Amino acid sequence: MNNADALAAALLAWYDSRARVLPWRTEPSPYGTLVSELMLQQTRVDTVIPKYKAFLARFPSFQALASAQEDEVLKAWEGLGYYSRARNLHRAAKVVVEDYGGVLPSDPAVLRTLPGIGPYCAGSVASIGFGVRAPAVDGNVLRVFARLQGDFRDILLPQVRKDTEKLLLEEVLPFQRVGDFNQALMELGALVCIPAAAPRCEECPVQSFCLARAEGIEQQLPVRGAAKPRRKEEKTFLLYVCRGKVAVQKRPSRGLLANLWEFPWVKGHLTFRQAEEFVPHGTVAFLGEAEHLFSHLEWHMRAYAFKGEELCPPDGVVWAGREELENHLAFPSALRQYVRVAMKLLEEEDA
Repeated sequence: MNNADALAAALLAWYDSRARVLPWRTEPSPYGTLVSELMLQQTRVDTVIPKYKAFLARFPSFQALASAQEDEVLKAWEGLGYYSRARNLHRAAKVVVEDYGGVLPSDPAVLRTLPGIGPYCAGSVASIGFGVRAPAVDGNVLRVFARLQGDFRDILLPQVRKDTEKLLLEEVLPFQRVGDFNQALMELGALVCIPAAAPRCEECPVQSFCLARAEGIEQQLPVRGAAKPRRKEEKTFLLYVCRGKVAVQKRPSRGLLANLWEFPWVKGHLTFRQAEEFVPHGTVAFLGEAEHLFSHLEWHMRAYAFKGEELCPPDGVVWAGREELENHLAFPSALRQYVRVAMKLLEEEDA
């Protein structure tokens, strides 16, 4: 790539003056870098900041995280979604403690052997946490380089990612401040070279190096393959409330939202009359409908609350009070509104 040194210098100068002040940058550590990188995958920065601070306050080291119970970790992760990241981080902490004496390895190849650590995360942690000259290619970086090079290939293709990593390693990455450079690329993609048809080219510190800008095609890039349509599922959640408790159950240990808690549910959307059949001796209240989007799945939900002294919830449920709901049991984000309803119903019973 022509003028790679000049591009790196311009990008680092911009980063020094414009970088956002973020907790994982102001007090950097390899552990904090790993936690932040996993939290930031598919989650907005504003959402991550308070969760990151609370997580590190609760689990300040690999040793503290490794010794925690999985339910504790999932509860601390609640609200971030994509809970497999939390389980992988927990497993990775155990490996770091058991196999590496609690010290995170700096070699990207070794980092990639840890649970849940892919090429991007390994390169990011190695470069930011240890100053290792390693590429860290995420969606932001792919978008930046598609525009810089005027590249019309689909950025979701594995070969495009490999070519970008190779270009960075062989020609672009500086030998000093490589962690800052990688963060600068990500920052550029997040703040300036943004998705859709509105890149802020007039604010870009490297616009003079950009082929897309020179040719007026920046709004046509990057090219992304069409996403597969989401599968739709209809569910009716059943909130059994009795004597200051609500019935909950744990999801299977594998698959979507593994080991998180939920309310009992049935497939499809029950009518009010159908819901009444579940509690012939209690009261029924309709709690409304909601939707939640996963990457490849849509939940279309409705819920009912059942109250009575002779409720017969399905087998396998656990009775939980407000303390458990608020502080101990991790629920998926899809159900947070129903958790709030359950909390209110329990408060009314206590009143």
